[in-house]
Amino acid sequence: MAAKIEHVQNMAKRQIGRKKEFSEHDPLPDPEAVAEAMAVVRRILQRDGGDIELVEIAQRDVRVRMKGACAGCPNAVLDLQQVVERIVGAVPGVARVSNTF
Repeated sequence: MAAKIEHVQNMAKRQIGRKKEFSEHDPLPDPEAVAEAMAVVRRILQRDGGDIELVEIAQRDVRVRMKGACAGCPNAVLDLQQVVERIVGAVPGVARVSNTF
């Protein structure tokens, strides 16, 4: 499990600083790959009493809802940027991860 998380984080680090541009011919994100990444994120957030829910995948925008201890937490923005966007955003085809309320 730790190796898988490290792999996903390394892939996300490679994407940081690159502007994600897609053409209409590029494939959309695979829902199964997004679900796998969300499962990794859930395990990380649940360690601190938080949780996350996948609301929808709208084209290249993955919309999530922070729950549990993450809902209303001042660090939720940092968790979204440093954990969720790095892991879920590393899935091919994902351009943006956003928190919905």
